[in-house]
Amino acid sequence: MLQQTRVATVLDYYDRFLRRFPDLRALAAAPLEAVLQAWAGLGYYARARLAHACAVSLVTSHGARFPRTAVALEQLPGIGPSTAAAIAAFCFDERAAILDANVKRVIARRYAIEGEPRRPEVLEELWRHARALLPDAPQIGPYTQAIMDLGASVCTRSRPRCESCPVSGDCQAYRQGRTAQLPTRVSPLTRPVRTAHLLVALNKRAVLLEQRPASGIWGGLLSLPEFSRYRDLDRAARELGTATPQRLAERRHGFTHFTLAFTPHVMRISGSRQRAPQRRWLALAQIDAAALPAPILALLRDLRRDLHGRQPHR
Repeated sequence: MLQQTRVATVLDYYDRFLRRFPDLRALAAAPLEAVLQAWAGLGYYARARLAHACAVSLVTSHGARFPRTAVALEQLPGIGPSTAAAIAAFCFDERAAILDANVKRVIARRYAIEGEPRRPEVLEELWRHARALLPDAPQIGPYTQAIMDLGASVCTRSRPRCESCPVSGDCQAYRQGRTAQLPTRVSPLTRPVRTAHLLVALNKRAVLLEQRPASGIWGGLLSLPEFSRYRDLDRAARELGTATPQRLAERRHGFTHFTLAFTPHVMRISGSRQRAPQRRWLALAQIDAAALPAPILALLRDLRRDLHGRQPHR
């Protein structure tokens, strides 16, 4: 959960997730949809799918026990070199180096390493220093925690507390007055805008949803039927009923590499609820417990509130 997400955001999700899936066997036995539902709102849903796949692999192939080495841990779904090293170091005292974003920053400044950390040659140099810095100690966990905390609370991205840093005397960036320039910032990219039309089909107090493909944005979550062209949405709407969809104001949601500009189109239908593969009707009263992307949930909450406001008072 902490990959790409701040601690303050994660805390509530973490507690709820562990209450629902208290151990590996519980997580592995759960349907993927239930896992995605518990994750909904955190974003980067591939993490949830991989966590579930990892639990399944551990239960079916490892007796619900984690391998004890970083090399073996890396073979599990969703576990990369740094995460594998962290697990091996903290849980099994393996002398394994980690290289998360905080540690990269500490090392890049300590050795004045030029270049964007994501470049292969720069990343390899960072790994080389990370391994060389490992102490020859019987317990590697305290060092691992210390270097992570150093980057998180002292050697911060902006306004580093160099006067409080225990390694400032050896820090080349500090000596050169270049802590603000290192590590080299990733070049800012202009995020392209993708447009989409969303069909909000309402039947009494239920909304038509479909399950998104496992790959791509919001993979595996329930969402509104999405169309790249309005004429395709219009065709789908006519298959559901005769009402003309009402166009609502455009909304935007930012992803890492692009911005999604989506326009909701609301239509009300009556009669039998049509069914189709990967589609289902869900009562608006139940949307808060469903595995929905955060911007879609926000839209449906707004519509639900508007519907409640239009009900006659008794």
